[in-house]
Amino acid sequence: MEINHRGAQRLVQQLRAKGIKDDRVLKSFAEVSRELFVPSGLSHRAYSDSALPITGGQTISAPSTVAAMLQVLHLGPRDRVLEVGTGSGFQTALLTKIVADVYTIERNLKLVGEVKDRLIKAGCGTAHLRAGDGLKGWAEHSPYDAIIVSAGTDKLPVQLLDQLKTGGRMVIPLKGKITLVVKSRNGLRTRQLTDCQFVPLIPGYTP
Repeated sequence: MEINHRGAQRLVQQLRAKGIKDDRVLKSFAEVSRELFVPSGLSHRAYSDSALPITGGQTISAPSTVAAMLQVLHLGPRDRVLEVGTGSGFQTALLTKIVADVYTIERNLKLVGEVKDRLIKAGCGTAHLRAGDGLKGWAEHSPYDAIIVSAGTDKLPVQLLDQLKTGGRMVIPLKGKITLVVKSRNGLRTRQLTDCQFVPLIPGYTP
């Protein structure tokens, strides 16, 4: 699908105004057709900076929220990233433009099938998708340079931290705050960034 360049550039300008400076993150927003990842009835709002409902009672986060989470991870072109909570696949698509390897887990099998089709239509790079329990991660492809969790929780998921490289970063909605976690040889460092509202991180998955 050909991207709506005017809408995408307008969105990039909004992101810049909200403090997004990472060129790779901004470029990814300019290259991905967000309208492919929102319900057809809401395509007219695809390039607005707002969260929108999707299948299964979930949401696609506001672009500024996604951009802020991606920016704080300081992602590089050789990074391997685990995404927990694929959702509509928009963030997955952005990640394929920024890093080398994307592994993404979604608890709703129906959404996984939809995302595969959307990534192809959007002309995005390869992402490895699976339906599963996000709390358990995807251990066989670990360790990861970065992990991004797109659902809220009240405690840090131990199994995900185990799959993070020493020196790796995880961004996660923790106790109502977007939180950056850095894993070092001396333990974990955390930094709260901003208030947030996300659907809860639920164990198990829907086959």
